[in-house]
Amino acid sequence: MTDIVARLLLAVSLLAARIASAETFVAPRAEVVPGGVFLDRIGGPAGEAPRVTFNDKPVMVVRRADHWLAIVGIPLDAEPGSAQIMIADGGPRTFEIRPKQYRVQQLKVPPGQVNLSPEDEARVGRETEKVRAALNGFSAVQPSTLRLLQPVPGRRSSSFGLRRMFNGEARKPHSGMDIAAPTGTPIKAPLAGKVVDVGNYFFNGNDVMIDHGHGLVTMYCHLSKIRVDVGQELKQDEVLGDVGATGRVTGPHLHWGVALNGTMVDPALFLAPPVEKKPPAKRKPG
Repeated sequence: MTDIVARLLLAVSLLAARIASAETFVAPRAEVVPGGVFLDRIGGPAGEAPRVTFNDKPVMVVRRADHWLAIVGIPLDAEPGSAQIMIADGGPRTFEIRPKQYRVQQLKVPPGQVNLSPEDEARVGRETEKVRAALNGFSAVQPSTLRLLQPVPGRRSSSFGLRRMFNGEARKPHSGMDIAAPTGTPIKAPLAGKVVDVGNYFFNGNDVMIDHGHGLVTMYCHLSKIRVDVGQELKQDEVLGDVGATGRVTGPHLHWGVALNGTMVDPALFLAPPVEKKPPAKRKPG
């Protein structure tokens, strides 16, 4: 009898934990544009989450009250127009990607960081494959929320999606958020997760990548110092490194990237919306 009671108590506690997690989970803001996020309600009973894919990659699916919610990252190079997610045993679901015009920025860097030598080209190719493998991770642990904390205080010095011209030559759009901060400023994990990669890269400099579960992976570049190791479990707000100016940079800052289903998306969609300042109340004439 004691064993049966213990099992019932365990089942009740697990159910309560699941309900509490569903109530505290905050999804990112939807913006159905290249580099944005698409949210889709999917019906079905509680239990095992339906399998959803986009561009043949698994998509995060979480339980919300009486439905499931698919949270889909849209690539920056996606063409505006119709796109589809695939729901196992449910077929395709079509949605429309709206166009978005991102700004253009002109930057001057050493010529060797634009027109690479054969050795540097080979290095960048190897590093790109390593980074891509980490970004495509899809671990079983589900994040408790997708409301992230800004990893370092400071001004956001350039926007996600910015089309950068290095020495007059066009390169891929900026796939993260730059946050200006002095060298040595501690960088904190915006959400609990596991360190899946650390290293020194040609473009990214000293780099850390964290897997938060279900296809959510975050990246931290140009660090002056790395303070974690691969395989280390981090709590939210735990320090992972220090701001620096390593790699291809024009000054100290943090490049912060957020990936969903292997796709870099706008980190601003995962932050709390800015608080609107109310104008001071007018005094009544006395």
